Parts: sequence; structure tokens; C-alpha cells
Amino acid sequence: MQLVRGLHNVHPAPAGCVATIGNFDGVHRGHQQILLRLRERGQALGLPSCVIIFEPQPMEFFRPDDAPVRLTRLRDKLELFAAAGVDQVLCVAFNRRLQQLTAGEFVSRVLVQALNVRHLQVGDDFRFGCDRSGDFAFLQRAGAESGFSVEPTRTVTLAGQRVSSTLIRETLAAGDFTAAEQLLGRPYSILGRVLHGQKLGRQLNAPTANIQLKRRHAPLRGVYCVSVRLADGRVVPGVANIGMRPTVEQQNEIAHLEVHLLDFNEDIYGQRLAVEFHHKLRDEEKFADVVQLRAAIAEDVRRARAYWA
Repeated sequence: MQLVRGLHNVHPAPAGCVATIGNFDGVHRGHQQILLRLRERGQALGLPSCVIIFEPQPMEFFRPDDAPVRLTRLRDKLELFAAAGVDQVLCVAFNRRLQQLTAGEFVSRVLVQALNVRHLQVGDDFRFGCDRSGDFAFLQRAGAESGFSVEPTRTVTLAGQRVSSTLIRETLAAGDFTAAEQLLGRPYSILGRVLHGQKLGRQLNAPTANIQLKRRHAPLRGVYCVSVRLADGRVVPGVANIGMRPTVEQQNEIAHLEVHLLDFNEDIYGQRLAVEFHHKLRDEEKFADVVQLRAAIAEDVRRARAYWA
């Protein structure tokens, strides 16, 4: 799969492409249905498929302090696109200039001139453009004028509820990982590389793999039973804390993921792990001292062992 950053780096295929547009946060089952149909249309027309995304996501541009927490970081999203058979991802910088484009200007500059889109696959509730006029009816008219077809993908529902990134965030916040897995089509996981930390876990009798998330907020916060997929494919049970580490860091502004792997003592520094979440043990707490923290961690490990047993 090819990643193209910025319209200036696009080299459209002579015959054009089939495309879709969106945030695709979580790449959940609704998104997967769009990507499946996109791939089918591309194969039928003999054209490559392209997913158009934005960085930052529009809500992060307009409301940086209270935008929805991302389910997936960009790198994780790209891996899911590749697994879905996407040929190309165009990552467009969402800035003031792009924000000011009308729906018609976006179609002309991005879809027609930059990509030579021959077919556009969108969700049935998709809207775009500074004037919010870019709905399905608008795209149909624009497609008829510019020579591309447009097809909506019906909303996917489960148990009468629309599958959405918002609903998945709610299920994760409620600790309902079974429902989250059904909505995502896979267990909810966070991927990241193991970094050297303060080695505090060893002093607390629970050495951890430290994964810096490089973001202020994560969809989860607390202590969880997890399974960890190592770089060699092995899966190891564990217990994880995700949050701001209030007992040992007074002014931490970056979320951290710390995972204690049960009955495991190997050097995995530098490895990229996939941490799957299965059950919440408790909320993150600030303890009076390290002694209380050590006791709480010991209890977390005991309960995690009981869960995995």
C-alpha cells in the first residue's frame, strides 16, 4: 500500500482510481463495509483504490481541546487499511486553506484534478465542504458533470444500533469489551513500541513494558487484564495500567501504557507490541506513597492471574 502525504505529491493513475473519504477512526465494521465495497468496485473497473483521510482530523482542528479521543493512531489506521486491501492512502493536511474550500472546490481540486476519481464510495451520512453542502445528492450531481459515479454504503447496525466511532468510545468507557469487539470486528487493541522507562516497575515487584502513547488522552484509563502479541507472534497474558501515573509523576501530560506480562522475563525493548484489552480491574488512582502503590499492584496482579486462570 502506498501512502501519499499532501496533494502536491499525488501522481494520479492515467485511468484514474476509485476513492472514499473520511476519518475512519477505529476502522470499525461500518468502515470495513465501505472498504470492501470500494475494493469490489476497483476490481470491477480495473482501477486502484484510494482512501482520503485528513491530519489532523477536522474536529481536532476546530476543537483541539475537546475533540473526540482517537480510537486508532495514524500508523495503526494505515496498517488496518493495508489489511483491507487498500492500494493507496492520500493523507491531506487539514488546515485553514482546506477548511475554506467549498464542496465544489474540493471536488474540483481533490477528486478531479489531483486524483482523477472515476468512482466515489461514501457513507450514507457523509458531508463535507465549508458550506456543508457536500452531501450525497451534491456528489451525484458533481459526478455526473465530472465523469465519476457515486455510491452510498448503507449504515451497518448491530442490535438496532448504528456502528460508529462514538458508540465504540462509549462501550470502551463502560468497560464492555465484548460489545467493542463486535462493533470493531476485532478485539480493541493499542499498538506501540517498548521504550526504556524509569525502571520503577522493578522496584514495585512488577517490571513493565513501557509504551509511550504520544498523546494526551487515550480511549481507556485504568487497570486492565490484557493479552500481548509479541513481535514473533506469541501471545502472553498480562495486566496493564493506562493513564497519567499520578502517584509517581505530578505533572504528566502524556498518557502512558505500562504492561506487566505474567511469568515472562525476556528482553523486548524496541519491539512493537499489540496490547488487547479484555477486562477492567479498577480506575487509575493516586496513592499516598509507593508502599500503597506496591500493594495495589500486587492485588492487580493477583486478580489478573485469577481472571486468566
